Amino acid sequence: MKFASLGSGSEGNALLISAAAGDQRPSSGTTVMLDCGFTLREAERRMLRLGLDPSDVSAIVVTHEHSDHVSGVFKFARRYRIPVWLSYGTWQAVADQATDVDVQFCADGQKLAIGDLELSPYTVPHDAREPIQYVAGDGDRRLGVLTDAGQPTAHLVQALGACDALLLECNHDRDMLDRSPYPAFLKRRIGGDYGHLANDASAEILRMLDKSRLKRVIGAHLSQQNNTPELARAALEGVLGMTFGNIGIACQAEGFGWLDV
Repeated sequence: MKFASLGSGSEGNALLISAAAGDQRPSSGTTVMLDCGFTLREAERRMLRLGLDPSDVSAIVVTHEHSDHVSGVFKFARRYRIPVWLSYGTWQAVADQATDVDVQFCADGQKLAIGDLELSPYTVPHDAREPIQYVAGDGDRRLGVLTDAGQPTAHLVQALGACDALLLECNHDRDMLDRSPYPAFLKRRIGGDYGHLANDASAEILRMLDKSRLKRVIGAHLSQQNNTPELARAALEGVLGMTFGNIGIACQAEGFGWLDV
Protein backbone atom coordinates (compact mmCIF):
# COMPACT_ATOMS: atom_id res chain seq x y z
CA MET A 1 0.00 0.00 0.00
CA LYS A 2 1.20 3.52 -0.75
CA PHE A 3 -0.09 7.08 -0.69
CA ALA A 4 0.54 10.44 -2.33
CA SER A 5 -0.82 13.97 -2.01
CA LEU A 6 -1.99 16.28 -4.78
CA GLY A 7 -1.70 19.19 -2.36
CA SER A 8 -2.46 19.95 1.27
CA GLY A 9 -3.63 23.25 2.74
CA SER A 10 -6.42 25.78 2.77
CA GLU A 11 -6.29 26.20 -1.03
CA GLY A 12 -7.08 22.55 -1.74
CA ASN A 13 -6.61 19.02 -0.44
CA ALA A 14 -6.58 15.60 -2.09
CA LEU A 15 -4.89 12.38 -0.99
CA LEU A 16 -4.44 9.23 -3.08
CA ILE A 17 -4.28 5.83 -1.40
CA SER A 18 -3.33 2.81 -3.50
CA ALA A 19 -3.25 -0.89 -2.72
CA ALA A 20 -0.41 -1.27 -5.25
CA ALA A 21 2.88 -2.13 -3.59
CA GLY A 22 6.44 -0.95 -4.08
CA ASP A 23 7.26 -0.05 -7.67
CA GLN A 24 3.92 -1.26 -9.02
CA ARG A 25 1.88 1.31 -10.90
CA PRO A 26 -1.18 2.50 -8.96
CA SER A 27 -3.34 1.16 -11.81
CA SER A 28 -2.34 -2.38 -10.78
CA GLY A 29 -4.38 -2.11 -7.55
CA THR A 30 -7.34 -0.27 -6.07
CA THR A 31 -6.79 3.48 -5.73
CA VAL A 32 -9.11 5.78 -3.81
CA MET A 33 -9.00 9.56 -3.59
CA LEU A 34 -9.61 11.10 -0.19
CA ASP A 35 -11.23 14.51 -0.80
CA CYS A 36 -10.76 16.69 -3.88
CA GLY A 37 -10.52 20.40 -3.20
CA PHE A 38 -9.12 21.29 -6.63
CA THR A 39 -10.76 22.07 -9.93
CA LEU A 40 -11.23 19.09 -12.22
CA ARG A 41 -8.50 20.26 -14.57
CA GLU A 42 -6.05 20.93 -11.74
CA ALA A 43 -6.73 17.56 -10.12
CA GLU A 44 -6.13 15.82 -13.46
CA ARG A 45 -2.90 17.73 -13.98
CA ARG A 46 -1.58 16.89 -10.54
CA MET A 47 -2.49 13.21 -10.93
CA LEU A 48 -0.61 12.92 -14.19
CA ARG A 49 2.42 14.37 -12.41
CA LEU A 50 2.23 11.35 -10.11
CA GLY A 51 1.93 8.90 -12.98
CA LEU A 52 -1.74 8.16 -12.31
CA ASP A 53 -4.45 8.31 -14.94
CA PRO A 54 -7.60 9.84 -13.39
CA SER A 55 -9.64 6.93 -14.75
CA ASP A 56 -7.66 4.62 -12.44
CA VAL A 57 -9.40 6.06 -9.37
CA SER A 58 -11.93 3.55 -8.01
CA ALA A 59 -13.79 5.82 -5.60
CA ILE A 60 -13.70 9.14 -3.77
CA VAL A 61 -14.15 9.27 -0.01
CA VAL A 62 -14.99 12.61 1.56
CA THR A 63 -14.17 13.95 5.01
CA HIS A 64 -16.48 16.98 5.16
CA GLU A 65 -18.11 19.70 3.08
CA HIS A 66 -15.61 22.58 3.30
CA SER A 67 -14.63 23.76 -0.16
CA ASP A 68 -10.92 23.04 0.19
CA HIS A 69 -11.89 19.37 0.52
CA VAL A 70 -14.99 18.94 -1.64
CA SER A 71 -15.08 21.57 -4.40
CA GLY A 72 -13.91 19.20 -7.15
CA VAL A 73 -15.38 15.94 -5.87
CA PHE A 74 -18.60 15.72 -7.84
CA LYS A 75 -17.27 17.06 -11.13
CA PHE A 76 -14.51 14.46 -10.94
CA ALA A 77 -16.97 11.72 -10.03
CA ARG A 78 -19.29 12.60 -12.93
CA ARG A 79 -16.47 12.80 -15.44
CA TYR A 80 -15.04 9.38 -14.53
CA ARG A 81 -18.26 7.70 -13.35
CA ILE A 82 -16.99 6.69 -9.94
CA PRO A 83 -18.85 6.45 -6.60
CA VAL A 84 -18.50 8.94 -3.77
CA TRP A 85 -18.60 7.89 -0.11
CA LEU A 86 -19.49 10.47 2.53
CA SER A 87 -21.42 10.88 5.76
CA TYR A 88 -25.13 11.66 5.60
CA GLY A 89 -24.54 15.00 7.29
CA THR A 90 -21.93 15.95 4.70
CA TRP A 91 -24.30 14.92 1.91
CA GLN A 92 -26.99 17.20 3.35
CA ALA A 93 -24.56 20.11 3.02
CA VAL A 94 -23.59 19.35 -0.61
CA ALA A 95 -26.63 17.54 -2.03
CA ASP A 96 -27.20 20.23 -4.67
CA GLN A 97 -23.75 19.44 -6.13
CA ALA A 98 -24.21 15.67 -6.14
CA THR A 99 -26.74 15.19 -8.93
CA ASP A 100 -26.04 12.32 -11.34
CA VAL A 101 -23.39 10.87 -8.99
CA ASP A 102 -23.40 7.45 -7.33
CA VAL A 103 -23.45 8.51 -3.65
CA GLN A 104 -22.86 6.01 -0.86
CA PHE A 105 -23.21 6.83 2.82
CA CYS A 106 -20.74 5.91 5.55
CA ALA A 107 -20.51 6.59 9.26
CA ASP A 108 -18.25 6.19 12.24
CA GLY A 109 -17.51 2.51 12.90
CA GLN A 110 -18.89 1.23 9.58
CA LYS A 111 -16.01 -0.16 7.55
CA LEU A 112 -15.95 0.35 3.78
CA ALA A 113 -14.66 -2.35 1.47
CA ILE A 114 -13.49 -0.71 -1.78
CA GLY A 115 -11.66 -3.20 -3.96
CA ASP A 116 -8.43 -4.22 -2.24
CA LEU A 117 -8.74 -1.50 0.42
CA GLU A 118 -10.73 -1.26 3.63
CA LEU A 119 -11.47 2.17 5.08
CA SER A 120 -12.62 2.79 8.65
CA PRO A 121 -14.35 6.15 9.19
CA TYR A 122 -14.16 7.86 12.58
CA THR A 123 -15.70 11.09 13.83
CA VAL A 124 -13.65 14.16 14.71
CA PRO A 125 -14.37 17.57 16.29
CA HIS A 126 -14.56 20.08 13.43
CA ASP A 127 -17.01 22.83 12.47
CA ALA A 128 -18.83 20.87 9.78
CA ARG A 129 -22.12 18.90 9.59
CA GLU A 130 -20.81 15.37 10.20
CA PRO A 131 -17.03 15.36 9.74
CA ILE A 132 -15.20 12.06 9.54
CA GLN A 133 -11.63 11.02 8.92
CA TYR A 134 -10.35 7.60 7.85
CA VAL A 135 -7.92 4.81 8.53
CA ALA A 136 -7.10 2.82 5.36
CA GLY A 137 -5.75 -0.71 5.27
CA ASP A 138 -4.95 -3.49 2.84
CA GLY A 139 -5.01 -6.37 5.33
CA ASP A 140 -1.33 -5.91 6.13
CA ARG A 141 -0.59 -2.20 6.63
CA ARG A 142 -2.61 0.69 8.08
CA LEU A 143 -2.53 4.37 7.10
CA GLY A 144 -4.15 6.83 9.49
CA VAL A 145 -5.39 10.20 8.20
CA LEU A 146 -6.31 13.23 10.34
CA THR A 147 -6.43 16.55 8.49
CA ASP A 148 -9.17 18.68 10.10
CA ALA A 149 -9.87 18.57 13.82
CA GLY A 150 -9.92 21.14 16.59
CA GLN A 151 -8.66 19.10 19.51
CA PRO A 152 -7.50 15.64 20.59
CA THR A 153 -10.19 13.18 21.63
CA ALA A 154 -9.92 9.71 23.08
CA HIS A 155 -11.93 8.41 20.13
CA LEU A 156 -9.58 9.69 17.44
CA VAL A 157 -6.52 8.57 19.42
CA GLN A 158 -7.96 5.06 19.59
CA ALA A 159 -8.86 5.08 15.88
CA LEU A 160 -5.33 6.08 14.85
CA GLY A 161 -3.51 3.64 17.10
CA ALA A 162 -1.17 0.96 15.71
CA CYS A 163 -0.88 2.53 12.25
CA ASP A 164 2.18 1.96 10.06
CA ALA A 165 2.00 5.47 8.61
CA LEU A 166 0.21 8.65 9.63
CA LEU A 167 -0.86 11.83 7.87
CA LEU A 168 -1.40 14.32 10.70
CA GLU A 169 -2.64 17.89 10.54
CA CYS A 170 -0.15 20.48 11.83
CA ASN A 171 -2.13 23.54 10.87
CA HIS A 172 -0.70 26.42 12.87
CA ASP A 173 1.74 27.63 15.46
CA ARG A 174 -0.20 29.30 18.27
CA ASP A 175 2.15 32.29 18.58
CA MET A 176 2.12 32.93 14.83
CA LEU A 177 -1.68 32.75 14.78
CA ASP A 178 -1.93 35.18 17.71
CA ARG A 179 0.35 37.67 15.92
CA SER A 180 -1.26 37.27 12.51
CA PRO A 181 -3.39 40.01 10.90
CA TYR A 182 -6.40 37.66 10.81
CA PRO A 183 -9.57 39.12 12.36
CA ALA A 184 -10.34 38.00 15.89
CA PHE A 185 -13.29 35.82 14.88
CA LEU A 186 -11.15 33.87 12.43
CA LYS A 187 -8.40 33.36 14.99
CA ARG A 188 -11.01 32.01 17.42
CA ARG A 189 -12.40 29.71 14.76
CA ILE A 190 -9.02 28.29 13.71
CA GLY A 191 -7.70 27.91 17.24
CA GLY A 192 -10.97 26.71 18.78
CA ASP A 193 -12.07 23.25 19.80
CA TYR A 194 -13.76 22.71 16.42
CA GLY A 195 -11.16 24.39 14.23
CA HIS A 196 -7.70 23.12 13.28
CA LEU A 197 -4.87 21.45 15.17
CA ALA A 198 -1.97 23.56 16.40
CA ASN A 199 1.48 22.01 16.28
CA ASP A 200 1.48 21.30 20.00
CA ALA A 201 -1.95 19.64 19.83
CA SER A 202 -0.77 17.44 16.97
CA ALA A 203 2.28 16.51 19.02
CA GLU A 204 0.04 15.64 21.96
CA ILE A 205 -2.04 13.31 19.75
CA LEU A 206 1.13 11.68 18.49
CA ARG A 207 2.37 11.30 22.06
CA MET A 208 -0.84 9.49 23.09
CA LEU A 209 -0.97 7.10 20.12
CA ASP A 210 0.05 3.48 20.08
CA LYS A 211 3.20 3.92 17.98
CA SER A 212 4.39 0.31 18.11
CA ARG A 213 4.10 -0.08 14.32
CA LEU A 214 4.66 3.50 13.24
CA LYS A 215 7.30 3.94 10.52
CA ARG A 216 6.32 7.18 8.75
CA VAL A 217 4.64 10.48 9.71
CA ILE A 218 3.66 13.31 7.38
CA GLY A 219 2.65 16.72 8.72
CA ALA A 220 -0.25 18.09 6.65
CA HIS A 221 -2.66 20.99 6.13
CA LEU A 222 -0.07 23.60 7.20
CA SER A 223 -1.20 27.20 7.18
CA GLN A 224 0.92 29.22 4.77
CA GLN A 225 0.49 32.30 6.98
CA ASN A 226 0.56 30.84 10.49
CA ASN A 227 3.06 27.98 10.40
CA THR A 228 6.33 26.86 8.86
CA PRO A 229 7.55 23.39 7.86
CA GLU A 230 10.40 23.79 10.35
CA LEU A 231 8.06 24.43 13.28
CA ALA A 232 5.76 21.57 12.33
CA ARG A 233 8.67 19.15 11.93
CA ALA A 234 10.15 20.23 15.26
CA ALA A 235 6.85 19.49 17.01
CA LEU A 236 6.74 15.99 15.54
CA GLU A 237 10.41 15.36 16.27
CA GLY A 238 9.81 16.43 19.85
CA VAL A 239 7.69 13.30 20.28
CA LEU A 240 9.37 10.86 17.88
CA GLY A 241 12.96 11.92 18.41
CA MET A 242 15.59 13.19 16.00
CA THR A 243 16.50 9.63 14.98
CA PHE A 244 13.03 8.90 13.58
CA GLY A 245 13.99 9.31 9.94
CA ASN A 246 10.66 9.27 8.14
CA ILE A 247 9.07 12.61 9.01
CA GLY A 248 7.81 14.56 6.01
CA ILE A 249 5.77 17.70 5.40
CA ALA A 250 3.04 17.98 2.76
CA CYS A 251 2.92 21.27 0.89
CA GLN A 252 0.14 23.14 -0.87
CA ALA A 253 1.77 23.44 -4.27
CA GLU A 254 3.25 19.97 -4.67
CA GLY A 255 1.76 17.74 -1.99
CA PHE A 256 4.21 14.82 -2.03
CA GLY A 257 5.03 11.87 -4.26
CA TRP A 258 4.24 8.21 -3.68
CA LEU A 259 5.34 6.87 -0.31
CA ASP A 260 5.13 3.30 0.96
CA VAL A 261 3.05 2.69 4.05
